[in-house]
Order: sequence, then C-alpha cells, then structure tokens
Amino acid sequence: MASGAPIGNPLEWGLDFFRGVNRAVTWTARAVQPAEGAQDAAPVNIRRIALADLREAVALGIRDFGACRTDVLFICIVYPLAGLVLAQLAFGNDMLPLLFPLASGFALIGPVAAIGLYELSRRREQGIEISWADAFGVVRSPAFGAVALLAAWLAGIFLLWLGAAWSIYGLTLGPEPPESIMGFVAEVFTTQAGWTMVVLGMGLGFVFAVLVLMISVVSFPMLLDRNVGLANAVTTSIRAVTANPLTMAAWGLIVAASLAIAMLPLFLGLIFVMPVLGHATWHLNRKVVSH
Repeated sequence: MASGAPIGNPLEWGLDFFRGVNRAVTWTARAVQPAEGAQDAAPVNIRRIALADLREAVALGIRDFGACRTDVLFICIVYPLAGLVLAQLAFGNDMLPLLFPLASGFALIGPVAAIGLYELSRRREQGIEISWADAFGVVRSPAFGAVALLAAWLAGIFLLWLGAAWSIYGLTLGPEPPESIMGFVAEVFTTQAGWTMVVLGMGLGFVFAVLVLMISVVSFPMLLDRNVGLANAVTTSIRAVTANPLTMAAWGLIVAASLAIAMLPLFLGLIFVMPVLGHATWHLNRKVVSH
C-alpha cells in the first residue's frame, strides 16, 4: 500500500482544539454573557411544533432565498468550493478513508456556515434593505463573542468526529491507507471488515449529529436575535429538541438528506440547498421559541 507522511491522529487534533477553546473561554467570558439587566436573559418559553411548521419554515426559507438569491448565491459559492478543497485534502494526503466523514461531517458545521444567512433573514424580517455584505454584519453583533465560541465548539466536535472515523477505519480496514479508490470501495462493500466500518461509522455519526442538532438548532439564531448568554441559548436549543423530539428528528432528517443530495454533483447543490436550509432554520427558530 502507498505510504505517506505521518499526519497524526485526528482524535488528538480534536482534543488539542478543545484545550485551546477552554483556554479561550476566560478571554471571552464577557462576550458570551448577556448585558447586565437584560430582560431577555431569563429562560424563554418553548412552543410545541408539528410537521406542518417544518413545511412552512422551508417554504419561508425558499421565499427568502428567492428574494435575495443574487446576494445569497454570491455568498454560498464558497460552500461547494470548500467541499472540493476537503476532497482534495483527502486525496492529497493519503486520507481517502476520511473523504466520506469529511463530507458527512459538513452537517456538523453547517450551522456555522449558515450564520450569515440567519442575519439576512433577520434583517429582511425587519424590513431592512439587504445586500450580500450584510451577511457579515454578525461580526458587529453584541453576541459575536458567544457566536464565535459556539462555532469553535462545533468545529471541535467536527474534529472529534474525524478522529473517531479515523479510529474506526484503523480498527477495521486500516491502519494503512488504501492503494486506490476502487480498491478502497471494493474493500468497504465486499468485506466483513468494510461493512463493520460502515455500521460503526453510521452509528457513531448519528450520535454526533444528534449532539450538534440539540445544541445548535436554535442557539445561533437566538444569539443574533436576543440579548442572551451562550449558556441560555444552548439550554434553550436543548429544551426545544426535547420538547419536540419527533418534529426535530424529522428536521434533522430533512437537513441530512438535503445535504447528502446536494453533495452528489461535486458539492454544487450546496449553492442552493445551504441558503434554503439557513433561512428555514431562522424561521424554525421563530416558530419554536416564544417571542
């Protein structure tokens, strides 16, 4: 099999990343707390929602996309480019076994990629004329410190997922990298070790996906919309999922299936899918969190 330069264990990358985030918590403590005396610092009420609400949120997301598609397309062109860079990274560094985890893990950092879209929906809801530059207005938000810290945690979870996927490969088909793409595909689908890797990977990937869904489904939009601390936003997101388990599970399936389909034609579908999902998430937040 082909040999390459040592790349280290991605699990170690994730652990090192979290150590760095923990050191940064002290520096960002003021940023992640709501302003003193803020009325929105108290826990908020969570509504029960149904599948009809998901359909309406998606419809509103499509409406927002149609209203500002030129600006959004300009922003979202970066998503397929990022996907192609990830694919090149996998091929260029003997990391072919991580290609699928890299692609599927895109859903773990999708909420971060959609932050600018939440901001566009927020401004459009207020009747403010928007342009593509407004998507970067989040950096001027009082909640930027909290948003950045939550984004860092999702990035750390993404690295932990890659580390776990790499470990599963090492225990099943690895640890040596595959000789070729076709050889790797054949090993995955025609050997017991390959199927073991698939089952373990899908099971663990489901756990990571549920974790990210619970902590981020409404936390990012809530941070942009209200003067709340990071802990309050994440707690609200968890409460929203536990209060609507079936509906939120359906939302997770919609997001996962949409991203999977969008990635098939060289990630180009992300140009359309990401903005719709991003705008729809903003409207989902509006439906589930009492205002």
